[in-house]
Amino acid sequence: MTRILTLVLIAWVGIAATACTESKRARNAATWGDKPADITCWTYGTETFSGRSTGKVEYSDEGRLAFVDASNGRYTTVDGECRVVYLNEGDEAAPTAPAAAPAAPAPATPAN
Repeated sequence: MTRILTLVLIAWVGIAATACTESKRARNAATWGDKPADITCWTYGTETFSGRSTGKVEYSDEGRLAFVDASNGRYTTVDGECRVVYLNEGDEAAPTAPAAAPAAPAPATPAN
């Protein structure tokens, strides 16, 4: 009985360890992979940076991001609350500009 319980426990630990490994691999591939990312940062609700990295984005313990900026090729560090969106294989093109707001209708002319 003890032997069966031990084998079941070992099997359960092995399955649980594999599941954690898969999720960590996926997270690490997204976080530490050499994929470009769109980065937007805010400080006190004001956008302070918006750009794209050429590859890997590094995170410090103090909350600072470090990366090579795709627009100028310079090593850049940014503080603040940042959103990092990693690009898929086919998303290498520059981001599209936001759509312009529709034009306001012309004022109505009064009828005589």
